[in-house]
Amino acid sequence: MTQRLKIAFLMDPLENLDLKGDTTFALALEAQKRNHSISHFKPDDLILRSNNVLANICEFQLFSDNELDSYEYGIRKLELLSKYDVVMMRQDPPFDLSYITATHILEKLPNKTLVVNNPYEVRNAPEKIFVTNFSELMPETLISKDINIIKSFRDEFKDIIIKPLYGNGGQGVFHVKPGDENLNSILEMFFKQSNEPLMIQKYLSDVRNGDKRIILLNGESVGAINRVPSKGESRSNMHVGGKPMKTSLTKRDHFICQTISESLKEKGLIFVGIDIIGDYLTEINVTSPTGIREIKTHSSIVIEEMFWNFIEKKLTT
Repeated sequence: MTQRLKIAFLMDPLENLDLKGDTTFALALEAQKRNHSISHFKPDDLILRSNNVLANICEFQLFSDNELDSYEYGIRKLELLSKYDVVMMRQDPPFDLSYITATHILEKLPNKTLVVNNPYEVRNAPEKIFVTNFSELMPETLISKDINIIKSFRDEFKDIIIKPLYGNGGQGVFHVKPGDENLNSILEMFFKQSNEPLMIQKYLSDVRNGDKRIILLNGESVGAINRVPSKGESRSNMHVGGKPMKTSLTKRDHFICQTISESLKEKGLIFVGIDIIGDYLTEINVTSPTGIREIKTHSSIVIEEMFWNFIEKKLTT
């Protein structure tokens, strides 16, 4: 019989989430089904005192009936996180100083508490930068805040995508077509709001056929969903209307997964989502990858069961 685990979820408030499509909800619900203790705390609840990691934390209970998902919080209290077997770092981006601070604090937990994903490696692997370790798998890409360099890249490739370097969910992504006169305005807007460089990529027309999200568990692909942009939209993210559709992995997809697999395992990046458009890897999501509920709906693959099978085995061997 598997031991009852104490699991703490560092995540945003449930009342702010779309529970129907939320991956963290599915992971927590499966843990609850296995009779594990599940608790909730927010980034602001994390505390470091005398080098001990604490949180204002509460147990919570989840309900899923006829596709109606709901929850109940328990009473919040101050606890040492070292008393927990697993801490699930499922705080959504932006990958800002608050997020980075959380990784520093969680890194101080003793080894007997498993943090998923490894906070040290998460801090050093923001999705739009970590992916550049595998530039041979990517479309032509530029990271810069030099306007002349960006214009030169646009002159070379004509049709480009502009992304904020630390954004998520498709927010702030622009498709700048040949002849579009808005490039200067877009760059001015970005650099007025933030001092960070931008990611510029050659536009991939294959995005019209979908942006494939593949979930990897300990470096191995376990499921995928294709996200097709809605009409008049270049972004495929489900947050902005992308339609999830059943898919399968191509030989190229398998090759990409195999190429990055060892690096993910070495870094303790247990639960990862990658994005592939056509033949190209565009992002490696290690912060709070999503998509498992859509995969379950369209392919009957229950990744949350695979995940906890892996974690339970890892903690008992």
